[in-house]
Parts: sequence; structure tokens; C-alpha cells
Amino acid sequence: MLVPYVLFVGALPFVNRVRPVVFGLPFLFAWLMGATLLTPLLVWLARRGDKR
Repeated sequence: MLVPYVLFVGALPFVNRVRPVVFGLPFLFAWLMGATLLTPLLVWLARRGDKR
């Protein structure tokens, strides 16, 4: 569950750029959109891996 945190907060100083442009979006916005789409998958994998 640390990976989504690192994607959103930890990587911001490194991805805070306007260029390059990804799919017509500034890199920072594309990064945040990718992290938002990846987070539910990571949470599902963590839940799936949780042995009760």
C-alpha cells in the first residue's frame, strides 16, 4: 500500500514538468492520471494477496 503513496507524493518533485507532453497533456497531469488509474489495481492486488 506504500506504492500509491509514492506514486502520488514521493514522485512529484521528479515529475513536476510541463514537457514532455503525453497524449496532449502535460507530463505531471499524465503522471497523476496514470497513478489514479493504477491505484485500484494495486489495492486489489494487495487485498488478493492478503491471507486471512
